[in-house]
Amino acid sequence: MRICHWVLIASLLVIGTACSTKAPPPPPQAPALLMPATIKDIMDSMVEPSGDFVFESVQEISDEHGITEKAPKTNAEWEGVRHHLFVLMEAPNLMTMQDRKAARPEDRSRNPQVENEPEEVQRLLDADRPSFIRRARRLQDAAALGLKAVDARDKDALFHAIDGIDKACENCHLHYWYPNDKRAREAAKEDGITD
Repeated sequence: MRICHWVLIASLLVIGTACSTKAPPPPPQAPALLMPATIKDIMDSMVEPSGDFVFESVQEISDEHGITEKAPKTNAEWEGVRHHLFVLMEAPNLMTMQDRKAARPEDRSRNPQVENEPEEVQRLLDADRPSFIRRARRLQDAAALGLKAVDARDKDALFHAIDGIDKACENCHLHYWYPNDKRAREAAKEDGITD
């Protein structure tokens, strides 16, 4: 009787386990692949905001009260600049990744007489990729100088690095994004921005 009792319990456990075990759910449908971030996406979301932050960190403001200097003073302010410089150091690595597109086809120029359309920018990038990588590295070099200035808490060296960041950006933009902007080209010549 005992053996039958244990066999009955074991049978019920096996049947109960088999009934309670459901087949695993089917794997979720893979989402439609999104287009990876474009160079324009990286510029809009990373480079431009970080550049603006760094550019505004050291300034000479002239108004009716005279000249006022603005520069980081506290450790937190210097660290804020450092964080944004790191973004400027790393963004070129993302922008120059193989097969990275310049922009989405729907990202049309607001001023086509001056600015290239995405397909023209892409054509220029594809025609001479080493030059694009070289131009992107100039941004990294200038940001690296900015990081050294932050480490030294040297506002003058940071100001000099900011000038280098601005020139690196403008040089690239003049070649790929708005090569037909005569005013920008003239200003670049005056500022010593050369390819």
